[in-house]
Amino acid sequence: MATALPPGLPNDPLTTFFWEGARKHELHIQRCQSCGTYIHLPRPVCRNCQSFDLRGEKVSGLGTLYSYTETFKPFHPFFVDRSPYILATIALNEQPVLHLLSNLVDIQNADIKIGMPVQVTFEELDTNYVIPVFTAVGS
Repeated sequence: MATALPPGLPNDPLTTFFWEGARKHELHIQRCQSCGTYIHLPRPVCRNCQSFDLRGEKVSGLGTLYSYTETFKPFHPFFVDRSPYILATIALNEQPVLHLLSNLVDIQNADIKIGMPVQVTFEELDTNYVIPVFTAVGS
């Protein structure tokens, strides 16, 4: 049986900066250049000041675990051998209520605690397909 390829990257100019940053092992989040508000998921207009002057900026990659669930059903054939996995909502340190949905890796379920500090790391799924995932700080 052939190994499934990872799902394709989104073909969306609003997220290009995010995927290019991930390939460099950097976490980039959209930020309004007029008022400084970070925005995720990316959009064409700032929800705070309605400016169109938005661009991706590198962030620290540090945050806290806001919420999580263990998922047993893969959303794509590529992830069949990777199930179960932890799907996590990460509250990034840059701004209150700046959340990023990702995976929590390299941690036992018994050690997962809401509010625990986490840091970004990157997983290469394919040559040009790198995703940000999170791990406990210090692991």
